[in-house]
Amino acid sequence: MGALQNLIAAIRDSTVEVVDLTAPLTSDTPILQLPPPFANTVPFRLEEISRYDDRGPAWYWNDIHTGEHTGTHLDAPVHWVTGKDGEDVAAIDPAKLIAPAVVIDVADRVAENPDFLLEIAHVREWETRHGPLPQGGWLLVRTGWDARSQDQQAYLNADETGPHTPGISAEAAKWLAEEAPVIGVGVETVGTDAGQAHGFEPAFPCHSYLLGAGKYGLTQLQNLAQLPPTGAVLIAAPLPIVGGSGSPTRVLALVER
Repeated sequence: MGALQNLIAAIRDSTVEVVDLTAPLTSDTPILQLPPPFANTVPFRLEEISRYDDRGPAWYWNDIHTGEHTGTHLDAPVHWVTGKDGEDVAAIDPAKLIAPAVVIDVADRVAENPDFLLEIAHVREWETRHGPLPQGGWLLVRTGWDARSQDQQAYLNADETGPHTPGISAEAAKWLAEEAPVIGVGVETVGTDAGQAHGFEPAFPCHSYLLGAGKYGLTQLQNLAQLPPTGAVLIAAPLPIVGGSGSPTRVLALVER
């Protein structure tokens, strides 16, 4: 059999498992909250058009109301001012949307400190055990934060000083953008930056450095605990919104068992 036929056979006999990394998209899906005077996105909402009734007797369908950066979503380079001349979400090469992925698990550190930041040293330590980061692949950061994803307040974890959620240090973000071979990073939090990243230099360094370098972000991932440190293949399927800065995205991982 050819390679694709072998893949389908492996999925059917569970030699390859398909792990859904996507959070269900509902009106309760947590969304980013920016302080005044900044504008915010709308919550996800379905608006019924017809449901087997006089508006349409044999069909059910809805309009959807959502922001590009709601739920599990992809950030395209044009999302940030540093990448304003870069790709919109429709321009991303489809071949990049299927790529190897590795997982760095820092959930134990985050359990002790919700403001934990991934540093270059943590990545280097991981590489001594598992090998180099994948060329053209994704670095996924498991923090255990997806356990909070059904509760907006717990998920954003904000107080008078702002959100307290884990992320990546400014130094590590710059290194991932400029030196690491990955095409992007994926996280379990509402955005790729830490909750306190508004006070970093530069502010929101993952957005600033990675998108400015033409790389990508995946956010609000789930089930990273089901992935091995290395060996998974990630499939990210955003809507090809022309001019879009990002899109809600179905993210799947293929894992050989």
